[in-house]
Amino acid sequence: MKDIGSSILFLSAIVVGVSLASQAGVNAQLRTALASPVQAAFLSFLIGTLVLGAIILIQNDNWFSPAEALNIPWWAWLGGFFGAFNIVMSIYLAPKVGAVALAISVVCGQVIASIFYDQQGLLGYPKIEISTNRIIGAVFLIIGVIMVSKK
Repeated sequence: MKDIGSSILFLSAIVVGVSLASQAGVNAQLRTALASPVQAAFLSFLIGTLVLGAIILIQNDNWFSPAEALNIPWWAWLGGFFGAFNIVMSIYLAPKVGAVALAISVVCGQVIASIFYDQQGLLGYPKIEISTNRIIGAVFLIIGVIMVSKK
């Protein structure tokens, strides 16, 4: 049963990857229509905020209290900043570098940062030591970025 659960998690992650690749292309088209990557990102976030608000209402979730908000570490508030930065940069880069180069470059950055975060146990991640396999995998990703980026 554990294998089925793990498979579902990995398949879900693949669906997230498909969604990210789709989101960059869709938002790039929004940018073309609006002639502004920041306005396109704003509309994307606005729609996402409305969807999340509707889900909260449907689930009848309670909003967090101001006291709970004060107990959140300062760096945990940076998620919205990172989200805005990622969306604007994806909108800007997608039509310039293409879907594959954008996706694999993003994944490469994620893997490099993730190896560091795991090694140090930062941002709530479990501490996982760097291994030879992890380093080799990261090197292959970097080589992949170079290969798919050459025209």
